[in-house]
Amino acid sequence: MPRIPPARFVIGCAFIASALTVVVVSFAWVAGWIAWPGTAPALSPARLIDAFEHAGGRHLGFRRNHAKGICVSGYFDSNGNGAALSRAEVFRPGRTPVTGRFSAPGGNPAESDAATTVRSFALRFMMRNGEEWRTGMNSAPVFAVRTPQAVFEQQEAMRPDPRTGRADPARLEAFFAAHPETNALRDWLAAHAPSSTFYNANYYSINAFRFTNSDDATRFVRWSVTPETPYAPFDASRNATRDPDFLAHDLRTRLREHPVTWRLMLTPAGPGDPVDDATRAWPAEREAHRIDAGTLVITSAESQIDGACRDVNFDPTVLPRGIAPSGDPLLAARAAAYAESFRRRTAEEARANVR
Repeated sequence: MPRIPPARFVIGCAFIASALTVVVVSFAWVAGWIAWPGTAPALSPARLIDAFEHAGGRHLGFRRNHAKGICVSGYFDSNGNGAALSRAEVFRPGRTPVTGRFSAPGGNPAESDAATTVRSFALRFMMRNGEEWRTGMNSAPVFAVRTPQAVFEQQEAMRPDPRTGRADPARLEAFFAAHPETNALRDWLAAHAPSSTFYNANYYSINAFRFTNSDDATRFVRWSVTPETPYAPFDASRNATRDPDFLAHDLRTRLREHPVTWRLMLTPAGPGDPVDDATRAWPAEREAHRIDAGTLVITSAESQIDGACRDVNFDPTVLPRGIAPSGDPLLAARAAAYAESFRRRTAEEARANVR
């Protein structure tokens, strides 16, 4: 082997070290670990979850958002209609087992159900071919903000004032003024009282996804589950003194009598409909073209402490063939933030068990 001159060897090593430094520094900057002088650090999953902890408190072993919840199990009976939009096995005629979780947004697992304005429903479809479809839905059809950065700013605006223990109203109003896209959700919530139970609410995918059928035809789709139990609004005056966990208790009582059901509805986008902005609803006429894909049945409920949903990360980008993410920036951010939340809570649980 020819000998490399010492000078060339030193120069080569310096070049490699310089290149590695550039890579490491660039990665650290993108991850939000460092910032160039005069600039704010980039938003990373860790910083985003830190912001949720600042707003809702740090509760060891719990999810950093949707901390309070209950596990559920059941199945989805497909009628085959969804195959017109997607080749995913879940839409073939037949039954698919599901594991799920009902919850409400927020980081405090002890918050009273009476204080919540949105219900949430996460599902994990486990298909015969080994694929999975995971989804997280809310009872409001739109999201508050469009970008991960705005989610971070919202959580920072909700950080409690040490003097009062509550968010500063002036800080919140400044956030809303800077983000007029929040008006869509705020107006919707003002006009729609939260449901009285978990099982009489509609739940919406909010984000759009790209569906591809067996003919390789592609459509952007949002979906919802529509309850077969009639909606009833939460009445604060009648329920003010109720059990703070009445949502979970009502669900358990109902399931002892019989299952609860929804219809899974697929709504294709029309020309010009936004497919990368979760703050904008599609025109009402799109509902005339939605497809009833089958019946979702929940048969049992368990505590989230030891139930089947405990260790499930309901990452909405875990998708079967035939469904793919849209360009909505919230989807990648949700996947990364959920992973960070999962890492923290499982590590805390492991440390507690070691003791």
